[in-house]
Amino acid sequence: MGKKKLTTASGRPYSEFENSMTVGSRGPILLQDTFLHEDMAHFNRERIPERVVHAKGAGAFGTFTVTHDITQYTKAKIFSEVGKQTQLFARFSQVGGEKGSADTERDPRGFALKFYTEDGNWDLVGNNTPVFFIKDTKKFSHFIHTQKRDPKTNCKSPTMMWDFFSLNPESLHQVLILMSDRGTPFSYRNMHGFGSHTFSLINKNNERIWVKFHFVTLQGVKNFTGKQANEMRGIDPDHAQRDLVEAIEKKDFPKWALKIQVMTDEQAKTFKWNPFDVTKVWFHKEFPLIDVGIMELNRIPENYFRDVEQSAFAPAHVVDGIGYSPDKLLQGRLLSYPDAQRYRLGVNYEQIPVNQCPYAVANYQRDGHMQTGENGGANPNYRPNSFDDIVVDESYKEPPVPLDSDVADWFDRNENDDDHFTQPGLLYRNAMNEQDRIHLISNIVSSMSDISGEKKDEIMNRQLCHFFRADVQLGMVVAKGLGVSIDEKAMNHSK
Repeated sequence: MGKKKLTTASGRPYSEFENSMTVGSRGPILLQDTFLHEDMAHFNRERIPERVVHAKGAGAFGTFTVTHDITQYTKAKIFSEVGKQTQLFARFSQVGGEKGSADTERDPRGFALKFYTEDGNWDLVGNNTPVFFIKDTKKFSHFIHTQKRDPKTNCKSPTMMWDFFSLNPESLHQVLILMSDRGTPFSYRNMHGFGSHTFSLINKNNERIWVKFHFVTLQGVKNFTGKQANEMRGIDPDHAQRDLVEAIEKKDFPKWALKIQVMTDEQAKTFKWNPFDVTKVWFHKEFPLIDVGIMELNRIPENYFRDVEQSAFAPAHVVDGIGYSPDKLLQGRLLSYPDAQRYRLGVNYEQIPVNQCPYAVANYQRDGHMQTGENGGANPNYRPNSFDDIVVDESYKEPPVPLDSDVADWFDRNENDDDHFTQPGLLYRNAMNEQDRIHLISNIVSSMSDISGEKKDEIMNRQLCHFFRADVQLGMVVAKGLGVSIDEKAMNHSK
């Protein structure tokens, strides 16, 4: 292949790349040096708006291969037969950190997947945890503000964070996970991934079942301790990014096993908790994991900005055979995620190659910022019309969703659903070993010790009450670490 000529963006070959056009060797620059203006104008616009959440991340392309038949639950073509392989793109990220933050910050990790199926792109946009801090979307922006920077000092604020947690006991389940070593994964390869929300599957008979998606790392779970994570922040703040790139370049392709949990509508009605509450899990003993397939990541993008920075995910993007649920947090994300991408990348963000469906797309959306396709050509931009050959395929119609009520109102999210403590208590007692509990306590005490201001005691005591209600021993040990005197008998009596 011959060498390429240096050109302007419009394709004009250009030779004076290193020197501006001036009046004499020491004179002022001429306005007519248009390449100088073009180059600087483009430079000034190189940064698109940073993601409000999940700003720093790493991505890779790969494949998903079906290993087990689940067609009894879903007609989604991605799962149509054992051995079927589908291309995908994965992006891992931090939730609260900015673009320049360290990869080992204590934070949940985003686990976003885009499957390029023949029925459109399916985006599964979750985290490395099966639960979240809140259960209603109205709290989301306020929660994220507490994870960002204090509006006065522009510094991270443990006071803001613990004030919010203590005022929202529904956060306790996720707080215990965050403050454990799972809050500081060793790498993206060594963590599980979850759809987190409850979704639905629809089979060929239009029967709906509720589902949770789990991606189990085949590399094994590996975490930093708090001390190790802090040390790595100074050694290599891009540790997770580098780890993913180097593993794939060495052909040590990371893999995850996709497993699902399913729940019938009848089981949902009798489940101890609201099955659509994202602060709760479904116990594996009651709803065992079902094997589905293997995800492998095997190609790093040639250009990070093109594919990772411009990748756009939205849980609204489901495909035939996969649907939503009444999860209040999921319902809000269906609106807000696509809206965030339209703001960040433009209304035509799905024309960007990494986001583009590789199969036929036909609709009446036209024009708009960054329209880079054929824009519908000469075809009509309205429907119905007498000219085009776009048809509606009724076989893709979803079955109706029966509703439990015909009353629209602002219902208290915790009405008849205020048990925020049983599952966190079980997590602490049964799912964590002694070393896990020691690290958890250390991380909590270290973080809560930085609470400051006139409300310090109020915030600490409120949060301690939540710990006690989950597990008395947990509350006692945290209180002792914080130097707070607690009457154990009184706390046992209150519990």
